[in-house]
Amino acid sequence: MYTIGEVAQLVGVSAHTLRYYEKEKIILPDRNEHGERTYAESHLQWLKFVLKLKETQMPLTKIKEYAYLYTEGEHTAINRLKLLEDHKRSIESQLKTLEETNKILDHKITSYKEMILKK
Repeated sequence: MYTIGEVAQLVGVSAHTLRYYEKEKIILPDRNEHGERTYAESHLQWLKFVLKLKETQMPLTKIKEYAYLYTEGEHTAINRLKLLEDHKRSIESQLKTLEETNKILDHKITSYKEMILKK
């Protein structure tokens, strides 16, 4: 079991962020006999997944929706699948945009280098 401070350090977020995620019901840590938050390995894996969703621009409202559906159980599998498929399409679109932009940048950089070398 991990404390909030340990989890914050392990996943690279602040304790404040973890408390916010709890308030928003994105993560539901256990509590010990003193009422302190405790996190199991499964909580860490869940947080890592949530942070990847966030890093890839999934809106917090969608992350909250996914977390809610997850806690509701197996009967929400179709809805969870749809959310993840939609997000995957969004990531694929982002990748296409990044690849196109990267090509444009390569061209610009090459042009500038050629221009500078001619001086």
